[in-house]
Amino acid sequence: MKILICMDSFKGNMSASQACSLVADGLRRSLPGAELVIVPVGDGGEGTADAIGGALGGQWVERKVTGPLPDRRVASRWMRLNRSGRVEAVVEMAQASGMALLRRDELNPLRTTTRGTGELMDHARRCGAGRIYLGVGGSATVDCGTGAAAALGWRFRDERGQEVPPCGGNLLRMRRIVPPPEMDLPPVVVLCDVDNPLCGPRGAARVFAPQKGADPAMVETLEDGLEHMAALIRRELGVDVRDMPGAGAAGGLAAGAVAFMGAELASGIDTVIRITRLDEYAREADWIVTGEGSFDEQSLMGKVVSGIVRLARRHGVAVAVIAGRVGITRGKCPQDIRYVLALSTPGEDQAAAISESAVRLVRAAEKLGRTIRGEYPTG
Repeated sequence: MKILICMDSFKGNMSASQACSLVADGLRRSLPGAELVIVPVGDGGEGTADAIGGALGGQWVERKVTGPLPDRRVASRWMRLNRSGRVEAVVEMAQASGMALLRRDELNPLRTTTRGTGELMDHARRCGAGRIYLGVGGSATVDCGTGAAAALGWRFRDERGQEVPPCGGNLLRMRRIVPPPEMDLPPVVVLCDVDNPLCGPRGAARVFAPQKGADPAMVETLEDGLEHMAALIRRELGVDVRDMPGAGAAGGLAAGAVAFMGAELASGIDTVIRITRLDEYAREADWIVTGEGSFDEQSLMGKVVSGIVRLARRHGVAVAVIAGRVGITRGKCPQDIRYVLALSTPGEDQAAAISESAVRLVRAAEKLGRTIRGEYPTG
């Protein structure tokens, strides 16, 4: 029996590689004869660069850049890939402009900026990257990508022609967009894990800004700013990003990447599946085990589990999901998902569950192995 293990990271707790290793440990206890193939994955969020780099032998490149708050520098990094003699880069915006870099009382999407993400991209360009994959999960920002664009030479001016510092609270002040003298950025692929548009009830401000520290008044200011930027970009650049699926990712960084960098928006998990050649492994597998910190209805809308289910369906392979917590009923799961195991129970203290997550993950995988062995007694 061959089992393909494709775990995502458990946000803020364990990397995708660590989760895969723990699942493998548990399966070996109950299925000692099974062949286990480990391929960590990500969907554009936290840990995506690590997953891709681990599969392709990438190397981290360290760099100090502007943090989410414009007056603070942070230690950051991007993943360098060598693919058939060509350098490519994976930049995770969370490494430079993410919520994890701030204390809870520092979260303020009116002040935060994506400038550091643009600085990472610029460094990757100067290091010879011929393509940049941009992961956009975990952001602390709602600046429509203006900070990243500014790091790449774009300028934003107010009605008096004065330069406007790029951040969410300044979007409404921007009246002109001034492109750089020349734009030699390589092709950019944005790895999206959501399909939300830039504006409206499902847009970047109304859905995601409260998670980033915005109160109701801030949400309205940010929504007005994003509407203004969508109209400004359409008028000055001839690009309509307002209702583009995925443009609302990372506080509109995805929209800004399309407008200012000519980027392509792509499914993060589908791109990772292609880059890591998971189809080649899946077609020979009997089972695929996947999972993440929280498995809910959102998981089936662009996240890792949704992509793995599509992969399994193409090859007629059964899927098992192991998650830190489960917030979806069995009836809403695709039929391809045969088993769902949770590491915690409803109402349980989450801090305690997280502290025991490694042990619980091994035990859950061991239990899954026993269940699979019951179905395939000769496995």
